[in-house]
Amino acid sequence: MSEPYKRVALIGLGLIASSMFWAMRRIGTQTHVSGYARSAETRETARRIGLCDTVCETLPEVVRDADLIVLAVPVGAMGAVAKEMAPYLKPGATVTDVGSVKQTVIDAVGPHLPDTVHFVPGHPMAGTEHSGPESGFDSLFDNRWTLIVPPSGTDEEAVQRLEAYWQGLGAMTERMEIEHHDLVCAVVSHIPHLIAYTMVGVADDLSRVSDQEVIKFSAAGFRDFTRIAASDPTMWRDVFLTNKDATIEMLGRFTEELFALQRAIRTGDGEQLHAYFTRTRAIRRGILEAGQDTDAPDFGRTKVK
Repeated sequence: MSEPYKRVALIGLGLIASSMFWAMRRIGTQTHVSGYARSAETRETARRIGLCDTVCETLPEVVRDADLIVLAVPVGAMGAVAKEMAPYLKPGATVTDVGSVKQTVIDAVGPHLPDTVHFVPGHPMAGTEHSGPESGFDSLFDNRWTLIVPPSGTDEEAVQRLEAYWQGLGAMTERMEIEHHDLVCAVVSHIPHLIAYTMVGVADDLSRVSDQEVIKFSAAGFRDFTRIAASDPTMWRDVFLTNKDATIEMLGRFTEELFALQRAIRTGDGEQLHAYFTRTRAIRRGILEAGQDTDAPDFGRTKVK
C-alpha cells in the first residue's frame, strides 16, 4: 500500500474506525493514528486494547497536524463535530466520513470547513450488527465496496489519494454522485433495516407469540431480521432522519410491491408468485457471483457451542 497520509485522525471509535485502524496495522503501514471518542469510557477501552497510537481527550488535539480526518460518528452529529474541529485543521488536509447518507452530511459539514482543506465524503459498504471499539477487525473491508462521493469541484488529487487509502485497506472503490448514492443506499441498506426493525417489532407486539417461542423457533427467517435489527440504534435513527426523501420514495415502492404480492396470495395467483420469487432468486445468485456473500450452509455462521 502506498502511504498517502502520514497522520490519520479517527473521530468516533466504533466498528468502522476500529476496523480501519486494525486494517492499517495488518498491512504494516507506519501511519500514525490518533483517535477520539466523546465518551470517556470508550476512550479508556481504546487505550486498554491498543486501539490507535494516541487516544486524545479533545477534538482539537486529535485533528491537529492530521493529514486525513475521518468522521466516524452518527451522521446527525457530523455537523457539530466539523464546526468544533474546523479551526484546528491543517492546510492541505483531507476530511472524509463513513456515513451511509451523503447529501445531508455534505450540507452539514461542508460549510464549516476552511477552503484550505479538502472534503471527500466516503461510505464503506461493510459492517456488522456489532458496535463499539472492541467490535472492529482487520478484514472488515476486504472485497467490499467503499463509495467515494466527491462534491462538484473537489480536488482530483485528494480524491485519488483517498481511493488509494481505501484500496490499501482491502476495499474496492467506486465514485458515485451524491443523489444517486443516497437512492442506492436506501434500496440496498436503509429499507432492509427498516423492514427488519418492523418485523421484529411486530413479533414483539404479538401477544400470542411468547418470547420463548420467538427465540426457540428463530432458526427460520426471523433470525436474520433480528441480526439486522440489532444494529446501532443511534446510527440508524440518524440515517432515516437524514435520508428522508430517498427512504420515503423507496418505502413507497416497497409498499406497492407488497400490496401486489398480497393480492396474488389472496386471489391464489400462483403463477405471479412463482415468477416473482424466481426473479428475486436470481438477484441472490448475482450477489454470490460478485463475491459479496457466501453460499456456505447457514451463511457460514460460526456455531455457538
